[in-house]
Amino acid sequence: MNKSNLIKINDAAKWASDYTNKSITVSNINYLIQYALIDKIISNGTIYVSQNELKKYYDRNKKEISWKNKLGEDLNWKLSFDNLKESETTKHVHRLHPYKGKFIPQLVSYFIDDNIDEFKKEVYFKKDDIILDPFCGSGTTLVQANELGINALGVDISYFNTIISNSKIANIDLKQLETILEELSKKLENYVKINYRFEKELNEKLLEFNNKYFDKVSYKKDVRENKIDSKIYGKEKEEEFLIIYYDLIKKYNIILNNNDDSSFIKKWFMPSIIDELNFMNDLIKDINDENIKNIIMVILSRTMRSCRVTTHSDLGTLLKPVVTTYYCRKHYKICKPLFSIIKWWNIYYKDTIKRFYIFNNLRTNTKQLCITGDSRSIDIFDILKNKDYDFYELAKNKKISGIFTSPPYIGLIDYHEQHAYAYDLFGFNRNDDFEIGSLSKGQSLNAKNKYIDDISKVLINAKKYMIDDYNVFIVANDKYNLYMKIAEKSSMKIVNTFKRPVLNRVEKDKSEYSEIIFHLKEL
Repeated sequence: MNKSNLIKINDAAKWASDYTNKSITVSNINYLIQYALIDKIISNGTIYVSQNELKKYYDRNKKEISWKNKLGEDLNWKLSFDNLKESETTKHVHRLHPYKGKFIPQLVSYFIDDNIDEFKKEVYFKKDDIILDPFCGSGTTLVQANELGINALGVDISYFNTIISNSKIANIDLKQLETILEELSKKLENYVKINYRFEKELNEKLLEFNNKYFDKVSYKKDVRENKIDSKIYGKEKEEEFLIIYYDLIKKYNIILNNNDDSSFIKKWFMPSIIDELNFMNDLIKDINDENIKNIIMVILSRTMRSCRVTTHSDLGTLLKPVVTTYYCRKHYKICKPLFSIIKWWNIYYKDTIKRFYIFNNLRTNTKQLCITGDSRSIDIFDILKNKDYDFYELAKNKKISGIFTSPPYIGLIDYHEQHAYAYDLFGFNRNDDFEIGSLSKGQSLNAKNKYIDDISKVLINAKKYMIDDYNVFIVANDKYNLYMKIAEKSSMKIVNTFKRPVLNRVEKDKSEYSEIIFHLKEL
């Protein structure tokens, strides 16, 4: 703690009053200390607080007021988790692979952990209970359940989602995983040495060019102050460097195009990248341990995603393939496509190992499993019996205590398509037609009625396996007010709603946005 910004309680109240333009009393400051919203520091018998910490608190409070003005006073700001860093919301294995539309682990913990909030009026689940996530996605509920000593079962229509989820909670020999990954990395290095020399020379020339024409400090400042038109200047320098680029392409005989867009891979990856991906995939097929094999497929898929031929500013949208160097609006310099996977492979496999070691220190001896299937009709216990008999026996005798899930938001995402590259590479079967509320099905009246019917079928099917006094929590952005009908059709009642501000959205739109957590019980 920086002692230079410490102030006494009376001074803190005066400072806060001036800063917020409203009356802040000593009692208000003591309240913040009492409820651990700010820390107190005792020195020579006198209580101090940090002015910087106080400022951070009131800055957050200003944001809360602003958002409530836009979205309503019923906004539950506690569920914004605005005090958390990005590294905390993507902690340990939660960041093994990108996934659109997932909720943060702290949201799961708030509702399934019986100790997380002393002011929470109700406890919904307890240690050793079993919870279900019928839209398991990337496995956030399963991971948090394990960390909190709760058993969890997931179902997902996407086979690749199942692999991601089960990879995160797989209890494996990490030393063996490390050994295999290091061996694969050495084989990859030997395999890509020709293209590696090309990229090395390209990187050197890019560094020299960017240092000359795109000074890190002055160029950005000039652009912000409109002294330089980045579109004109960037285009000029882009064309200037392309001469150097094509000379290198010719020197190393690099093939830029597949001249074939019949598959996602052929359209969005350099021929050299495809070659390396196939090489690694063939090596992975020879791994005997199924859990380790799946984890390495996830690492390769994560690597693959970062190697698509598009600009850095278009990674989320994939507007068109870009196989040349280009002026990058995101980085204010000339950037390039990738010709080898080795950089990202090495980064991601080391990151994966590190994250597993962190999670292993938190792991509990409970059961988690995700199975592939249609949650509207799947016989959960029958499938579980063949997958994990001990878990089946536990579930059959104990039954499921409830659900924590986030179904697809109607008409927003095609969940198979977001991982099209992985399905192409690994040859997995796709179940696109069975997705509920997918982007391709739209948001028409018929689509909404179908969505109501489908989510209801999922809940009705789940009730076969749950205790009578179950608790169901569904995270949704219900802008079309469908969940009251869903509850009625499922013979459930909505007993509570929690309106949550969503502060850290992946999309570029950072405007005020909220979602609802519906708490349902038997009618």
